[in-house]
Amino acid sequence: MKTVNEVSKLTGVSIRTLQYYDKIGLLTPAMRTEAGYRLYDDTALERLQQILLFRELEFSLGDIKAILEAPDFDRKKALSQQIELLTLKKQRLEAIIGLAREIKDKGEDIMDFKAFDTSKIEEYTERAKAEWGDTKEYEEYAKKSSKRTKEDEKNIATGLMEVFSDFGKLKGGSAESTEVVEKVKALQKYITDNYYNCTDEMLMSLGQMYSASDEFRQNIDKAGGTGTAEFVTKAIRAYIGNK
Repeated sequence: MKTVNEVSKLTGVSIRTLQYYDKIGLLTPAMRTEAGYRLYDDTALERLQQILLFRELEFSLGDIKAILEAPDFDRKKALSQQIELLTLKKQRLEAIIGLAREIKDKGEDIMDFKAFDTSKIEEYTERAKAEWGDTKEYEEYAKKSSKRTKEDEKNIATGLMEVFSDFGKLKGGSAESTEVVEKVKALQKYITDNYYNCTDEMLMSLGQMYSASDEFRQNIDKAGGTGTAEFVTKAIRAYIGNK
């Protein structure tokens, strides 16, 4: 566990900013001491990394909060986008440094402004924003989450993990049993009620992600035991296929 002061020194994020992130529910400490001091664990620090990387994509704090808490958030996909953007920024900075050196070495004016062009970065940023934010599901979730407290969000996330825990209790049987079918329906309804309208198409997409994404698989397996994520994927596939 790290104190807010230690996290500030480690990350370069001011204490005031960390306090603000907590206030708006973007980065909640793992726990507080009896005296009320914030303490952050590795999970909180990983979330802070994601927040800072999304800030490089110039997303608003509200958008970042909605994206990170959406049930279909794919950390690996986000990292790929962030790496691409940072690479573009690095290339632009190197081009500017190269131009400055050329001007210094030649000692004359060079009317070349290509190095200052930000169009590629802007284009990629807009494409990334569109991919995460310009969807009906995202807008619906952002609208719902804006009215919730930190405690509400925590309870909803806990409830989702409880659904996966129930799947874990059924994974020794058939993915097409009546109990499993009812649990798939319950999962679909839970997502619709708390996040966004979970159509059959969206449910199938989520099902594939649950076992394909390391982060999703680990979280789901933590809730229901090893193999739960694979079982949920199989159950969703069977449910949609038999409709």
